[in-house]
Amino acid sequence: MSEETPIRVKDVMTQDFQTVDGMMTVKDGVCRMRDAGAVALIVEKRHADDEYGIVLLSDVARKVLAKDRSPDRVNIYEIMSKPVIGVDPEMDIRYCTQLFDKFGLSYAPVIDKGELKGIVSYASMVLRGLCRLAQGA
Repeated sequence: MSEETPIRVKDVMTQDFQTVDGMMTVKDGVCRMRDAGAVALIVEKRHADDEYGIVLLSDVARKVLAKDRSPDRVNIYEIMSKPVIGVDPEMDIRYCTQLFDKFGLSYAPVIDKGELKGIVSYASMVLRGLCRLAQGA
């Protein structure tokens, strides 16, 4: 793999992602995830100096369901992870997987010059990245 042209995050990321306001209820967020077939929501910045947040289905399970909290009464901002570790679209997926491993990530927003471009996951890096490599890119 080291002699091949590197596969970049931009080559494997998905540009079909969902963004939400942190004030949205968990119930509405989960319905949006279901309707879009998403497993993560990117929480929008509130202002220019703010950072993005992220909510995964596992966050909903651990922080709402397991604690018997009402999804109608819990806001996304209460269960999100923030700030998120974003990755550059030009990053080699080998380094991105190392970053995921080091920080215990499974998803990360792809951010280029402060602008949200997509979302990348272990699944997209393995399924799209390794398949591209096997096919000779």
